[in-house]
Amino acid sequence: MLRIGRRALMALALCGTAASAETADELVAKHVEARGGAAALAAITSLQFEGKLLFPGDFELSYKEVRARQAKGASTRVDATLQGLTLVQAYDGTTGWRINPFQGRRDAEQMSADEARSLADQASIEGPLLTARADGSTVSYLGREDFDGTSTYKIKVAQKDGDEFVYLLEPETMLTIKMTETRRVRGAEQVSNYELGDYEKVAGVYFPMSIESWQGSASGERQRVTIEKAAANVDAGPDLFAQPTTPNAK
Repeated sequence: MLRIGRRALMALALCGTAASAETADELVAKHVEARGGAAALAAITSLQFEGKLLFPGDFELSYKEVRARQAKGASTRVDATLQGLTLVQAYDGTTGWRINPFQGRRDAEQMSADEARSLADQASIEGPLLTARADGSTVSYLGREDFDGTSTYKIKVAQKDGDEFVYLLEPETMLTIKMTETRRVRGAEQVSNYELGDYEKVAGVYFPMSIESWQGSASGERQRVTIEKAAANVDAGPDLFAQPTTPNAK
């Protein structure tokens, strides 16, 4: 019979722990491969998603989102339409703007820098987790966290401006199933939560086709985006993201 002393058992346990330990870089690398690989991601110059946006109270809007790599930087535009009225939020690579007819405003208005930061991150085709090293953000592995009975990998991205993103990766697929975003908007902390699912490949890369979101602890007040059509490398020139000139401007 093989006998192993207490010290030897402790040493084996420590070795086993070290061997199974993960680093942030290793987890991010696995996440990239799980999504489709760095080459497939880099080959996507633009994305277009179309579907529905459902607000609490069963208010349903048509939804269209376009992201693109532009000379000015990553750009995005979201159009949400209900009964002939279209809410527009866009980022042209440097500034954000909106048109919100639901608040009686039919002309485009520029967003504050705080508000635009969120759209700037949304504009990235890769997302903040995969652009973190390139933009100087800090990435750290926070260990495991239970999410609906699944022991997920927890990774935090801390951007240089102070904004933070915490990702929960499902261990079998290595895809994000939840993301929590913490920002300071007009001096106040703002926390947004996102649950992601129904992943499908677009140009060889997995993207979520279902995204539920809510603010802070109000998980009962969720809005949901359901993507019905998705395409990559669509025509998306700078004019699509540029803030329109106000007709009455002199």
